[in-house]
Amino acid sequence: MLETYGYQALFSMMSHLFFIAITFYALQTLNFERFLRSNRVFQARMLYILLTIAIGSTVSNFFLQYLLWSQQLPFLVQFVNSL
Repeated sequence: MLETYGYQALFSMMSHLFFIAITFYALQTLNFERFLRSNRVFQARMLYILLTIAIGSTVSNFFLQYLLWSQQLPFLVQFVNSL
């Protein structure tokens, strides 16, 4: 039982890292320089990192929730069949 939680935690962590990396790669196509003030390089990088984490984590949470819901669908069939 506890093993399952360990595997789920590992899968969730890997999912978050994967989607954060994909988001970082995708955001590199945008030109952020137009929206930023000059001489604010550190703040711009910090914003870029935080934006990457926020978007990547949101997409990962969606993916993990969707996976959980798809695993719970057989319980709906059992419920309907018991009626």
